[in-house]
Amino acid sequence: MPSPTLQYAYFPGCVAQGACRELYLSTEAITRALNIQLIELKKAACCGSGTYKEDSQLLEDTVNARNIALAESLNLPLLTHCSTCQGVIGHVDERLKEAKEKEPAYFQQVNGFLKQEGCSPYRGSTEIKHLLWVLVGDYGLEALAERVTQSLTGLNCAAFYGCYLLRGQKTLPHDDPLNPESMENIFRTLGANPVYYRGRTQCCGWPISSYATKESFSLAGRHLMEAIAAGADCLVTPCPLCHLNLDSRQPEIEKVIGGKLGIPVLHLPQLVGLALGIKPEELGLDKHIVPVGSLLSKLRAS
Repeated sequence: MPSPTLQYAYFPGCVAQGACRELYLSTEAITRALNIQLIELKKAACCGSGTYKEDSQLLEDTVNARNIALAESLNLPLLTHCSTCQGVIGHVDERLKEAKEKEPAYFQQVNGFLKQEGCSPYRGSTEIKHLLWVLVGDYGLEALAERVTQSLTGLNCAAFYGCYLLRGQKTLPHDDPLNPESMENIFRTLGANPVYYRGRTQCCGWPISSYATKESFSLAGRHLMEAIAAGADCLVTPCPLCHLNLDSRQPEIEKVIGGKLGIPVLHLPQLVGLALGIKPEELGLDKHIVPVGSLLSKLRAS
């Protein structure tokens, strides 16, 4: 059994507090149900989602060194539920831990900026953990299985990992970046059937959606069609930016590809929450663009 006092410094990120509020709600719901304590970092800043470094690597490192230092001041690992935040902050943490030994002048420069702002220094003393890694590695699949009250038997779930979670860092805990299984292992633990398809580890198209919209939607549409063809009832993603492109823009994607899709896209904690017996409205399942009614009906009938 997991410790009843698992604690994390919680970095919710921007999207979960805005366009994907349901991710914030569902993360709060399942961590409460699993007795995982989250201490939200209210003073944290946007990780930059990879854009800061286009202008300045120093800017990305300094902003995220501050975010990590906020967690370090609590002597807790930093938890995020966003693949993009995990990739960016996790990579900054790797880079600064290496700089501490190999580039001390750069390391001191970053901390010098933090000191100017009255912030605690970055020490490199903690870990950056996505909710997926917490469920698989810290809480454990065996313990999670014991908390399942509504088995997802008969539900066919297709994982959509996204880019940053698999390839944003040099090292990847609990998984293989080329052939991941952590999401599928969670599906099995919850009683669902994992669906495999080509696009599950590829880009959703979000990064190019602002300047190459048609190409972005075509890419997302291909992934969705492949998942449907493989028999998926839904996609499940650990990234809110992937969710935005695959769910909220699905009606626009249908226009680009010239066909109907209509496949629900769930956030990882929403799927976990259903298996824990949490009410759909508490998980924000009524906030999606693609309705999830057919999915819930299938679960009730199973």
